[in-house]
Amino acid sequence: MADVTEHHEDFPHTPTPELAALADLCGVATSYTGQDGSRQEVSAATIATILTQLGLPISPTTPPEEVLQHTEQLRTARYERMIPPTVCCCAGQTRDFQVHCRDGEQVQVKVLLEDGNTLACPQLNVWVDPVHTNAEHPQTWGIATFQIPALPMGWHRIEATAETTAATATLICSPARLSSAQAFVSRPATGVMAQLYSVRDATAWSVGDYRTLRTVGGVLKNMDFLLVNPMHAAEPCPPVEDSPYLPTTRRFTNPLYIHVEDTPEYAAHPELHARIAELSDPLRAKNTTADFLDRNAAFGAKLQALRWLWEAGLGDKRRAELEAYRAVEGEGLEDFARWCAQYAKQREPEQDHSPDFYAWLQMLCQEQETAAQAELTEHMRIGLMADLAVGVHPGGADATTLADVLVGGVSVGAPPDGYNQQGQDWSQPPWHPWELAEQGYAPWRNMLRTILRSAGGIRVDHVLGLFRLWWIPRMQAPTTGTYVRYDHEALVGALVLEAERAGAVVIGEDLGTFEPWVQDYLAGRGVMGTSILWFEGDENGAKPPQAYRKLCLTSVTTHDLPPTAAYLRGEHIALRDRLGVLTRDVEAEYADDAQWQAEVLSTVAEHGGFVGQPCEGYFASGRAREEIADARHGREQRPGGADGLADLEHEPAGSGIIQGLHRYAALTPSALKCICLVDLVGDVRAQNQPGTSGDTYENWRVPLCDSSGRPILAEDATSGALAQAILQAARGQ
Repeated sequence: MADVTEHHEDFPHTPTPELAALADLCGVATSYTGQDGSRQEVSAATIATILTQLGLPISPTTPPEEVLQHTEQLRTARYERMIPPTVCCCAGQTRDFQVHCRDGEQVQVKVLLEDGNTLACPQLNVWVDPVHTNAEHPQTWGIATFQIPALPMGWHRIEATAETTAATATLICSPARLSSAQAFVSRPATGVMAQLYSVRDATAWSVGDYRTLRTVGGVLKNMDFLLVNPMHAAEPCPPVEDSPYLPTTRRFTNPLYIHVEDTPEYAAHPELHARIAELSDPLRAKNTTADFLDRNAAFGAKLQALRWLWEAGLGDKRRAELEAYRAVEGEGLEDFARWCAQYAKQREPEQDHSPDFYAWLQMLCQEQETAAQAELTEHMRIGLMADLAVGVHPGGADATTLADVLVGGVSVGAPPDGYNQQGQDWSQPPWHPWELAEQGYAPWRNMLRTILRSAGGIRVDHVLGLFRLWWIPRMQAPTTGTYVRYDHEALVGALVLEAERAGAVVIGEDLGTFEPWVQDYLAGRGVMGTSILWFEGDENGAKPPQAYRKLCLTSVTTHDLPPTAAYLRGEHIALRDRLGVLTRDVEAEYADDAQWQAEVLSTVAEHGGFVGQPCEGYFASGRAREEIADARHGREQRPGGADGLADLEHEPAGSGIIQGLHRYAALTPSALKCICLVDLVGDVRAQNQPGTSGDTYENWRVPLCDSSGRPILAEDATSGALAQAILQAARGQ
């Protein structure tokens, strides 16, 4: 792949018509609509960089006639292929598709079902004018139309043969609509979202794990699901990345979450218990401190304990179970295990790093996650809801083992919006849309299968990326990026197919800059959207509860915002101001936020969110907007009155506002409602500030604490008055 094109002031900013036409053919946007509705033009330098990364050697100064040659070569290659590498259809429905051949040739097409049966595809009497291509060898192409018969869902194949050519394609036949969603539209469910690593039970090694997951589930007896952060694997040995959204792989799991004492190997080797306790006891002592989490210390100790157990021997039965697990996961697991061994050997050359060890760690993760899900679903309708990160670390396992379907010269992010005003660069290499199609979306499918094997649902972070992704030339500012289109029918189709087979629900995090039709398409496929109370507004102001979407997960807040108690006091502005990520005047931010918070809270009061509470009259009156604005303008002031925001600092009286917000969310028709665990305990510190790194803020290292900074163990997460009040409100009581 060629080097990333440098942005230079001598380059023409506006792409030529020829460059713009090539970009359009390749799915690269030359302009886009910003979140504020304005039209944004993309520079020729950015377009050339993206095209180069797709495999077309283009620069901003490439002569128009040479650009036209690339365009014609690409068009010719697509006709020579006969059929696309991947075709999509819906189960039980016919679909017409076109086959290219040399003009005048006869063509036959058939489908090879995954169960081994074969069906012929009839040719339809549809006339399409031949197409002439003018590459090195001019050719006239005929276009024949065939019909895929109504098929059962599955991963099938298409075979097309002509007199001189032949082609095969993956056929993704997915349900027209994911069936799992309807049960929750008919009877909505309520759950809790938690950053699992930040929650410790009494037995945790200073970081939450699978035992913690079961403990949290045990205290949420009246909830329907537990949504946790991505548990994808980080580096195989310390130091490790703190962010769960920047994993080394999305398919496999972080052994940090293994509870060592719950493994069969621990039970089989009592002679090691004392040695392991010497590692775990100092870490357990940290469960009751508010110190920032130290993943490296916890992971290093767990790896040492697990290595002792591995070296002590598995026994014949466990060896057989490991081999069976490896056979299910196939070459993907073997590639990952080899990568882990090679990576760890470079950092710990004194250790004997075997791929077998890392495959065993993954089996332990799968066993403990499956056991946790079985326990959760004893009293929950969904149980564990997994979170799927947008991408992977550019130096991680997937970036190596899946290099042929990832683009290393760019990174994924987002353009500027109202909250992230400088845009975002997540540093992750995106899928190569053409190469992914060539592989029949197998890497995407295999990842989904592994994750859904032990989860009742999946939340797809930035689900908009299944339609288009913001590609940024690596080492450039997020503002220099542009959107690249993906085959959403294939990506969403595979997601729906695998979720249907797993009996899982799918949540798409569809916040940010998006095209309105995307939400309609996802809803039509049975994929739920995401609504955050603070972001739900239109030209008429804050949305009333009946205006919220049905096929949706609705919550008051999310992990990228401070907990609600802090948000109400403007911490989402104060924190960004302290970290220097605001581009607007901070006082203007406070003023706008005051107006919007007053609008939201008044709407909550109007529709009964604060019914029976002293603050009902406060927010229903005109005093709220003025007093919140005064408080934002003069940071030493607090809104007045015993019923105002001042009481947020004094539980339980101040909990009435947070309780009312959750009661309001319960009034919406959304199929799923979700409560943040940090709100249940009154936490005030943000888990993450987008647009910052660990050297500016302790992202993803904040342990669960109450409003006074006292650590809260998983066993006590719902025992407080605030938690009980919010849980009651969230159930509409």
